[in-house]
Amino acid sequence: LNAGNFANGAGSLSYSISGTPNSSGTASFAILIGGQSCALDVTVDAAPLAIGDTHEGGIIFYLDGNGGGLVAAPSNQTSEVWGCNGNTVGGTSTSFGTGSQNTITIINQFQTFLPSCGFPSAASVCQNLSLNGYNDWFLPSIDEFSLMYDNIGPGNALGLGNVGNFTLAGYWSSSEANVNDAHYFSFSLGGAYLSDKSNSLRVRAIREF
Repeated sequence: LNAGNFANGAGSLSYSISGTPNSSGTASFAILIGGQSCALDVTVDAAPLAIGDTHEGGIIFYLDGNGGGLVAAPSNQTSEVWGCNGNTVGGTSTSFGTGSQNTITIINQFQTFLPSCGFPSAASVCQNLSLNGYNDWFLPSIDEFSLMYDNIGPGNALGLGNVGNFTLAGYWSSSEANVNDAHYFSFSLGGAYLSDKSNSLRVRAIREF
């Protein structure tokens, strides 16, 4: 066939369609031929998600078995203070799955003593983060940091290595300890410790998918 022209008689047109499906099901492709349109439907199977994959703005470090999970931002955010000592947020948890609510609790409580603590803080940096098309990031709880260390960090429990690109330093969690201290996770020592809230430590946001 000459470019831009159709000839009478038998013939064929060949199309090559390539890509990686992000979910299983039916992929539909609209094709326009000589002013006539048709649709090509293809059944596709997406490869199962795995720890360490890049997905929905970050690096997967937890899968819930139902298609959801948690991703960590692919790099550090700015280093910030947790808050200021002498002011208790209250109501935060160290448990896995509580980082999102912890962050909300911290931000809400900070409004009452904002002038003395100042912003930005570790929690506010995460809450205000817009990264890779997503803006629902939060500061992890200390147990969520522990899983990051094991699965995509220096803990190397799955043999992936430090695919999360973590610095061998301390990272603030969203888990408060007392009026003066909060929990942080040391990626150099591989454990949870306490630090004065006014200290500036590294920040790494996470989000649910």
